Amino acid sequence: MKAKKKKKRRRIVRILLVLLLLAVVGLSILLYGPVKTLASLEKVDDFPLYVMRYQGTYFFDLFAEEGTDWPLYRKLYDKVNPDACTSFAALNPESDRVFGRNFDWRHRASLLLFTDPPNGYASVSMVDLFYLGYEGMQDIPWANRLNLLGAPYATIDGMNECGVAIGQNAVPKRKIPKDPNRPTLLNSQLLRLVLDRAKDVNEAINLIQEYNAEFIVPVHFHIADASGKSAIVEYTDGKIVVLPQENPWQVSTNFLISEESKPDCWRYKLVNETLRKVEGKIPQEEAMRILDEAKLDHTVWSVVYNLSTGQIRLAMGKDYEDVHSFKLEMSK
Repeated sequence: MKAKKKKKRRRIVRILLVLLLLAVVGLSILLYGPVKTLASLEKVDDFPLYVMRYQGTYFFDLFAEEGTDWPLYRKLYDKVNPDACTSFAALNPESDRVFGRNFDWRHRASLLLFTDPPNGYASVSMVDLFYLGYEGMQDIPWANRLNLLGAPYATIDGMNECGVAIGQNAVPKRKIPKDPNRPTLLNSQLLRLVLDRAKDVNEAINLIQEYNAEFIVPVHFHIADASGKSAIVEYTDGKIVVLPQENPWQVSTNFLISEESKPDCWRYKLVNETLRKVEGKIPQEEAMRILDEAKLDHTVWSVVYNLSTGQIRLAMGKDYEDVHSFKLEMSK
């Protein structure tokens, strides 16, 4: 009798050990991506600028299906500067297609994020780390890195492996269309939607139109692709307005293009005239010079995405003598 009980106890212990081992293995698999992601964090500029490579999924498909519970995010967007940002697409077929962008804001800590989701396109994007709680931090220790796993949802501008680039610029407030049958995403999450799922400008526009947009500071979206197409998507008078390019270039700043035929914005005039003179044909290095000329006192970063080659050139805090270079592998 004692022998049978002893044998039964050993069997139970073996089962428990197997279950424990399976739990450890399962937990290790579950944590592998997040741990490797956070371990990849590297500071490359004292402005500061960090670089991180996201491993595995960030479950955006589930998030996009349900949409945003807006009250949870309201506090993150309560300190902003509405006079911000310049973007342009130079798309002459005789040169590489490039998308240039000045991010003019109050915050300093920034992240260049590489992502490659299992069910989406690989991309590179810029993230304002203020919205993840890291404003001005010169060091992010392991104990404080958990919020970085939310970086894909705080996209400011970026480019994917298909050569689709997108940025957002602040504009005056207008009535936004609302469809109760559509999920709602914040503006930064709509950028993530485009980078993960769009292979060209037309797909990007169609995707954006499938969602309600929500933001405190209104923006319009500037989108361009490697085929030479560009468009600006605006929300005005309760509808979405799509403005395709009329030339081999397109410029966006902080006014609603659909409402102003003669904009009074020196940055818009400067960039538009510069691109008009060369008919949208500029090398990537020249694109950075244009961003230098269009900078403001509070320019956080200037970035040029080469939609043809995947090259990224990035200057932090108006330091155009120290331009960082990166590359996104493009799909063929």
